[in-house]
Parts: sequence; structure tokens; C-alpha cells
Amino acid sequence: MIVCDVGPRDGLQNEAKTLEPAVRAELCDRLAAAGVKRIEAASFVNPTLVPQMAGAEEVMAALHRRPSTVYAGLVLNEKGYDRALAAGVDEVHYAFSAGDEFGRRNQNATTEQGLKTALSLVAKARADRMPITVTISVAFGSPFDGPTPPEHVLRLVEKLMAIPPDEVCLADTIGVGVPSQVHELVRGARELGAQVGAHFHNTRNTGYANAVAAIEEGAAALDASVGGAGGCPFAPNATGNIATEDLVYLLRGLGVETGIDLDALIATSRWLGAKLGKELPGMLARAGDYPYKKQPA
Repeated sequence: MIVCDVGPRDGLQNEAKTLEPAVRAELCDRLAAAGVKRIEAASFVNPTLVPQMAGAEEVMAALHRRPSTVYAGLVLNEKGYDRALAAGVDEVHYAFSAGDEFGRRNQNATTEQGLKTALSLVAKARADRMPITVTISVAFGSPFDGPTPPEHVLRLVEKLMAIPPDEVCLADTIGVGVPSQVHELVRGARELGAQVGAHFHNTRNTGYANAVAAIEEGAAALDASVGGAGGCPFAPNATGNIATEDLVYLLRGLGVETGIDLDALIATSRWLGAKLGKELPGMLARAGDYPYKKQPA
């Protein structure tokens, strides 16, 4: 199971305190040292709209890169894609909205416009031999458009498969989904031929149950944010992502290998909380690990 830590991007983009690029690069270094194999290191978006993400190129330049770690950059348009490539990302993450109003507020694009950009960027990434993940945000529900019908999301996945991205990530941006919806969407997307990832927020305390449902349906990757930091500046009351350390604890208990050092991850969570001057919502960094003993077969 690939765990992608989105803390340096999604985790920090809604925080009141803005961390300097050097500190965000150190966060990436700490996550990589803990064994995280995929990190969303930076966001190549307009810094006037998301000032917490300013200096994406500086973040990438300051990394102490590990050959076993993939450093991804989030983009929302072709300009961001070009910036990300020039900055040396290993992988591009593009997101568009399943709801028109959320898309307009988040990236000034309707769903159809976002889909058109997705297909264009995937074609461009193929030509550049650049791995690309396409995320469908508010795939379970939008604060402005209401509940998102699963058939609508699966139609978007079907259209994406015209020029298949390396991965399609289904995002519960505001944390409204429940496991039955996750089963339906992940199963449906895989039946359409997609390699599926999932991105859950724990706003209504369903994020970890949703992660288990995604695993049961064969999701290849799960997003999480160290400490459970995060939220969307364009979504009212959207609290943090599921916490990476809590997810890794859960996965370990389920016998799912991640290759991540849980002690190092907990230490990183506490370090980030100190940098932000607050206690982060993740539970494991507060409670501590529990001696793990593999159950006999």
C-alpha cells in the first residue's frame, strides 16, 4: 500500500501560520526519513490565493531528496504544470472538482472545464514521460453543490480513461462520505480500468472507516496528512485529513505493509505541531504507540 503524505501541501494550506519554504522542505525530509514513499511536497498555485503555498520552487530546491521517495507537486492548470516540471517534481498531481460551484470558487473552472484541462495535462504528461495523478475533488459531496451522485463521479472517471492517468484519486474533500459510498466508487472506478487512490478528510469522523473500505475494494494508494493537519481554504468547516500516523497504525494492525517507521512519523507529527504552535488533531501522537504483536495465523 502506498501512503502519500499530503501534509506539506494540503496539511498546511489552511493553517493560520505560514511556514517558510525551508521549514516545509524539512517537513518533507522528515517524512522521507520516516519511510514515506510518496510526498505531496508543494503546490504550484497562485500564491495570492493560497499564501501558505508561496515559494513552491524554493521548497523543491531545498529538499534533501531520497532516491526511494517520490516528490509530487499539485497543479491546477497548465501554468502550474510547467512550473512543477521546471522545479523538478517526480510526479504531477492535478485536481478538478466534481461540482461546478466548488470548481468555480476553487480554481475558476466548471467540472467540464476541469475535465478538459485534465485530459490536456495527461496528454502533455505522457509526452513528457511524467507520471500524473488526477484527483476528483468533492467526489462525495460539495459544500455548495450538495451531495455528489456516484454515477456522476463514475462518468467523470470513464471520460478520464480516454487518456488514462497513472492514477485516479477519489477525494472526500469535506469529509461527508461513508464506507458504502467508498465501496461503490472505488469498485466502479476500478471496473472502468482506473488505478485508484483515495483521499479522505475526517471532518465527520468517518475517514478511517472510509480508508478501510477503499483498501477492501483494491485502492492502490491512500492520502493522509501527518498529524491530521489540513483543510480546504475554499470549503467551509473542512477540517483536516486523516492523520498519516493514525492510518499507518491502522494499516499495520490489518497486516498491510507500508514500510513506514511509526515512531519517526509520530516524532514528525509532534515536531510539526510545535512549528505550528498548536496540538494537531491526530490521536496517535497524543496517545503513543501500543506494543504490536502479530497475531498467529
